[in-house]
Amino acid sequence: MPNSSKPTTGRQWMLLILVVLVAVNLRPFLTAPGPVLSEIVADTGMGYASLALLTLLPMMLMGVGAFVSPSVQALIGTRRGILIALFVLVAGSLLRLVAPGGAALVMTAALCGAGVAFIQAAFPGIIKAEFPRSIPVVTGLYSAVLMGGGALGARLTPFLVNHGSGWRPALAWLAAPAFVALGAAWLILSDSRSDRPDKALTGRLLRRPRTWTLILAFGLVNAGYSSAVAWLASYYQSLGWSSGDSGNLVALMAICQAAAALALPILARRSIDRRAFLRLTLAMQAIGFAGLAFLPQIAPATWVGLCGAGLGSSFSLAIVTALDHLPRPEEAGVLVALMQGGGFLIASLGPFATAFLHNVSGGFAAGWTLHLACAVSVFFLYTRFNPSRYAQAMQSPI
Repeated sequence: MPNSSKPTTGRQWMLLILVVLVAVNLRPFLTAPGPVLSEIVADTGMGYASLALLTLLPMMLMGVGAFVSPSVQALIGTRRGILIALFVLVAGSLLRLVAPGGAALVMTAALCGAGVAFIQAAFPGIIKAEFPRSIPVVTGLYSAVLMGGGALGARLTPFLVNHGSGWRPALAWLAAPAFVALGAAWLILSDSRSDRPDKALTGRLLRRPRTWTLILAFGLVNAGYSSAVAWLASYYQSLGWSSGDSGNLVALMAICQAAAALALPILARRSIDRRAFLRLTLAMQAIGFAGLAFLPQIAPATWVGLCGAGLGSSFSLAIVTALDHLPRPEEAGVLVALMQGGGFLIASLGPFATAFLHNVSGGFAAGWTLHLACAVSVFFLYTRFNPSRYAQAMQSPI
């Protein structure tokens, strides 16, 4: 990808359009099933553990895939890898139309997760290479549209089901925007061998303690996201809410994620020290999860909105912070891929842990309390992200 130190070009505007078209497809496959879980259970007989796999398995694949993606990118190139990944995402969504049972539905989620894994690993490097002067803003746009796509999936799926569509067609419609993104990527993306990361870079970065600090912080925060996506609708349905109203809460969470994912990186762009804003994201999460756990029926929109804002802004600022650590786009992109890879492996345990605590305690409050504790623990990890020490933190170990 060419370096964009010059004024914005027509190609960069096209790439911004591609960022939007691709990012909008990276979360609906996770958020869409939540509001219609009761219909899925009635048709397939899936239990809580099986339903958790709809989020856990793709999150795990997103994690493993992010570790593998830099090597795949080095082998076949960025453009070809993204085209293949988008095709896999289209196929995973379409196959939900004919999924005969729970096992098949879980496998479609796995396909979608595998496709998204490569895209999420490759795009931050593209952003740093193409928009070096606007990394926080473009990353915020990417993250905001990603979260907005989650809102789209959460809201439209119950709407389609309530207006005569079965849950299978309602989930399969997600193939349409993914197909549009595939066509746009075919037309807009270019490739060259200079875009490809060093095959040995992954191993070198994994020997740095800072990489693991980024992984742990990203994973603990996004465990809260994966649990909220998986269980928020079911939580409020257990409190007497309808599938449509509970779906609206999931959509509200995603809308707040999108707004904060765009706003906070813009506010934080004037200083490379992002720690104050990172702590703000954790404070919003802590208040939101505490409200869900202890006062769910009092101002639920407030708790959900705070959770969404904290989770969304934390996601985008984490990417920006990781990109800040290294000056070269191909190296910084691999660092972000590893952060997401290990982070999503940790995050994939969120829905399972919440389901386990539900089975033990008889409710979801224990799970929300767990994620409150995760937000508090990440506060201490964020204190280490002093930009004056980035170069030292990323030096090769002795």
